[in-house]
Amino acid sequence: MSVSTIPVICYYNGKIVRTKTDVEYEGSETCIVPLKIPIECTFQELIDMVYSKTNIDKRRFNLVLICKYPLRNGNRFQPFLVRDDSSVREMLDLVNTTTIEEIELFIKVVRVKAQLNQSVGGHEDIFIPDHYNVAQFDYGCGPSSGPVPDTRLNVDDEDSAAEERNDEDVDDECDGADADVEVDRHASFFRAFNQALENEQGIYVSAQAPSCDVSNHTDDETLDEPSPVTYHLPPTPQFEHVENLDIAVASCWTPWVQPTTGNSSGEFVIGQVFNSKSDLQEAAKIYSIKAHQEYVVVASSKKLLVLRCKKAEECHCPWKLRAMVVKDTSLFVINKYTGPHTCVNPCLNRDHHQLDSQLVSTHIKALIQAEFTLSTAAIQASVMEKWGYQISYKKALDGKHKAIRQLFGDFFQSYTDLPRLFLGIEQSNPGCAVVWKTCETNMPNTEIFQRVFWSFKPSIEGFQHCRPVMSIDGTHLYGKYKGKLLIAMGCDRNNQLFPLAFAITEGENTDSWGWFLACIRNHVTQRPGICVISDRHPGIMAAMVDPHLGWATPFAYHRICMRHFASNFMTRFKDKILKNLVCRAALASTERKFKKHMNTIGRIKSEALQWLEAVPFQLWALSHDGGRRYGLMTTNISEVFNSVLKGARSLPVTALVQLTFFRLNGYFVARREVGANRLASTEQFTPYVDAQIQARVVKAGSMEIVLYDHEKGLFHVKSRRGRTHRVTLHEKTCTCVKTLTYGFPCSHIISACQHRCVDFRSFVESYYTTQSYYDTWAPLFHPIFNEDEWPLYDGTVIVAPESMRRSGSGRPKSTRLHNEMDVREGKTLIRCGLCKQLGHNRRSCKNRSQVQ
Repeated sequence: MSVSTIPVICYYNGKIVRTKTDVEYEGSETCIVPLKIPIECTFQELIDMVYSKTNIDKRRFNLVLICKYPLRNGNRFQPFLVRDDSSVREMLDLVNTTTIEEIELFIKVVRVKAQLNQSVGGHEDIFIPDHYNVAQFDYGCGPSSGPVPDTRLNVDDEDSAAEERNDEDVDDECDGADADVEVDRHASFFRAFNQALENEQGIYVSAQAPSCDVSNHTDDETLDEPSPVTYHLPPTPQFEHVENLDIAVASCWTPWVQPTTGNSSGEFVIGQVFNSKSDLQEAAKIYSIKAHQEYVVVASSKKLLVLRCKKAEECHCPWKLRAMVVKDTSLFVINKYTGPHTCVNPCLNRDHHQLDSQLVSTHIKALIQAEFTLSTAAIQASVMEKWGYQISYKKALDGKHKAIRQLFGDFFQSYTDLPRLFLGIEQSNPGCAVVWKTCETNMPNTEIFQRVFWSFKPSIEGFQHCRPVMSIDGTHLYGKYKGKLLIAMGCDRNNQLFPLAFAITEGENTDSWGWFLACIRNHVTQRPGICVISDRHPGIMAAMVDPHLGWATPFAYHRICMRHFASNFMTRFKDKILKNLVCRAALASTERKFKKHMNTIGRIKSEALQWLEAVPFQLWALSHDGGRRYGLMTTNISEVFNSVLKGARSLPVTALVQLTFFRLNGYFVARREVGANRLASTEQFTPYVDAQIQARVVKAGSMEIVLYDHEKGLFHVKSRRGRTHRVTLHEKTCTCVKTLTYGFPCSHIISACQHRCVDFRSFVESYYTTQSYYDTWAPLFHPIFNEDEWPLYDGTVIVAPESMRRSGSGRPKSTRLHNEMDVREGKTLIRCGLCKQLGHNRRSCKNRSQVQ
């Protein structure tokens, strides 16, 4: 039995929401109208029926009809555009060919674009008297000689074909005279038309008037009467070229934002002007992303840009944009535009063609500037939150690299700019130490970068008041060029790190470490008896015993980081129990405790004891140190600053140097203030020492004391645990050796001092006083002058070493040598689901074939 009408449910006053498997119509004001559509209904009849039933103003709004179309493979639906008689028949035939009983039709309402004689954006109609012949002006908008609105909204097929033929003839080397004349006529039209309106109505806002605000910060309260000439202006115009104040410049216009002037549909308009071609391209990209549509570039040159919808041939979408350069400027003006898009996407896309790495870099510039260590995953999440698309890892990484180049400069050029940067720093901060090492080339007046060492004057002066301890370490650079950043750190009176010196070298080797330590000895400090803590790198070990570098005993003392030493031991013997015993032996403050732990290691494994005895005890054991370390057993102060510079290590070298300058200034400012406050409050010692002494005073109150020699101040002190120690106050010694190790009295000496009413503060070394702490951070950094005020560099040109350039693109491979220190302590090991053994999973199981 045949049916004459088809039931159709019509939805309007909402929005279409698409998913991978369905399409729905949502909105708080969504309305539903049931229709009975004749089986022989045409497209025009359907449109008229929808207008009639929904009471939508036909003169103000166009309708886009989208049907919920079922797919054959499962319970899935996708949008189907109803645009002609054949698509109407296909929609109505769904009742006969599928199991659905009624058709769902979604209505998208599109505002009709404004004409010159219509109300625009809620403004009053613009009156054009008869004696002003608008058609007499040469608009420069194509072959049509009609008014601008007709040219903008009704581009016929002949004009489009002629336009495409003209676009193909334009290239970068073309003469461009005709195009320049055309755009110049277009700009002349707007100037003439504005003048005509001013002559007619008499009162208009002028760009030169004192009350005209051309900034981006518009005040809604002051917009009582909009300017009558704003029908062609985008929101918040910017005027960067004073000589072109009569042209509206919209470099930062975002078309999807609800405008404050006559463009209420959020579309581009003819006559819209952009500061540059790149600004126009960025606006077109963002417009397409927000509209969930894509375009292709038909023509692009220095003077022309033509874009059209990607689905123009497939869906007959009329969207097209044509813009040309304004003569003798960098401005681009839209002289032809047809929009909006009338096509729909066949499915939901995860990524967008116009959401490229360049647009991503623009979006994340502020994020990169605030946080150098911004991860690629965080960039992907930020883009997803802003635009709703999941970009690839490679696109996010490329965008990050482009943002870094835009913010901090080019990696190759940074090596050439580095000498002048140091001149700029030394100009306002005289006394800084900078040492270069370069290689000669066959090119005249050109040398290849190899190494550079720098230390700031406040660091050089402040280190004189620090404890004679220095930690050195090296870390990788992760930019376009390989290399190592060598760091020397001191330790202040409050047990905080004190940045001392830096160097960028080709790598860690005997020559580079020897050169770095020689620069420190010659240009930073000549203090004798400095204790240098490091790992067991062969280059460091060789440099510390070289008598020509000034770091051999007794001018300096070398000590090994306990953490690295224990890691080397663990790599050799792979026994966590033995490793813990080694750490206990290294941390033992007395030789008695040290021998106890060493004997235990020997009983468990004699080879381990032999390995430990091959390394001199004073290098790694606190009990044999002689008080050189001041209790610092690791290179953590260097490792901490490495983590501070982690993000900067992927930046150009100029940005890295500047970051060290500003970070050090931040340290000096904050800690100088702390020292000044403690001096004002008459605090004698630093907070670190105050806390340590307070804890030991509490502990000393429970000890038993016996006096043996009044003249020498010899005491026998017994702790709560029954351990006894001998204290000699006149010699400031105790058999626990902690006073010698740390530089302030142990609980046993404090107990003896309290017994005889002696002030124990005299046993604290002068390094820990508040005055010394303030003197450490008292030197000042001074602001760097503007770059145009820096002295000119007249030396040889320094270029980046091609041998250190990373090959390939993308994320650089890690060159760090991972060891057991990278494994988190207490981490639960995975267990294989097949063989039930620890340390691997089912995929990497070597016994898979046997178990199966």
